[in-house]
Amino acid sequence: MFTGIIEGIGKVLSIEQEGANVHFKLASAFTDELKIDQSVAHNGVCLTVVKKDLEGFVVTAIQETLDRTNLGDWKEGDAVNLERCTSLGGRLDGHLVQGHVDATATLHQVVDANGSWVLHFEHEASPENITVPKGSITVNGVSLTVVDSHPEGFSVAIIPYTWEHTNLGGLNPGDRVNLEFDVIGKYVARILAQQGLR
Repeated sequence: MFTGIIEGIGKVLSIEQEGANVHFKLASAFTDELKIDQSVAHNGVCLTVVKKDLEGFVVTAIQETLDRTNLGDWKEGDAVNLERCTSLGGRLDGHLVQGHVDATATLHQVVDANGSWVLHFEHEASPENITVPKGSITVNGVSLTVVDSHPEGFSVAIIPYTWEHTNLGGLNPGDRVNLEFDVIGKYVARILAQQGLR
């Protein structure tokens, strides 16, 4: 379980294809603290550390992960938002994040709001892809608050700290991001659908 509070930005060092799997090697400021078998969220995707050395650490993505996320878009040198799993009893500064990407979205527009930025995203409409104004959404692993919402998209406001300390500040219109919708909202939507109320 994660909180959507990014610990640092990693850098993709190498990408190696092996069958249907892809091995990503990344450098980060906390590589020395990582352990083999540890879970780390990469742009919101929970991946397991399988190797590490003085340069960095390696995680493996299977085809299902590549199909459902933006990991297949990664290139050497790309910046990746990283978060280690939360410790039991720790503060929940963001919101409950599972590290399971529900969908990808495309950045449609970036609006300079004179001290902050408003990012508008578009995604496929689905009964389970739910956002509500002032609700929570995870974008590339970052816990954010929804500003405006409609069935095929939403907007979020980014403060300078988040702009500078995550990879959201490097996004351009047309870029794909990973989305994890609020887990509580997803369960409510599923229950209502099963009862024929949605």
